[in-house]
Amino acid sequence: MAASGLLVEIGDRLRMRREELGLTQKDVASLLEISETFYGEIERGNRRLSIERLVLVRDRMGINLTWLLSGEKTGAVMEGIVRQFPGDRQERMESLARNLARLCQR
Repeated sequence: MAASGLLVEIGDRLRMRREELGLTQKDVASLLEISETFYGEIERGNRRLSIERLVLVRDRMGINLTWLLSGEKTGAVMEGIVRQFPGDRQERMESLARNLARLCQR
């Protein structure tokens, strides 16, 4: 898939989540600390989110980044579990989950 097609799909998923939350583009732009115009361009697939903004999307909109980037819903349950741990232990839990998944694939 071309990058522009991917950006449109990401924008569509952002719009879906925004509407689920009952937020306006202005509300989300504020959450992500960007202009409303820039956010609108992201939803239309004309602009990209930076890594820092992706983290804000995850944290402030409760979006699973696997779903946002690929449309796949896998990992949502594990992400919810990992978030229950204190910040310094989340990375360890994510690593443990990845290693368990690898073992299960063998």
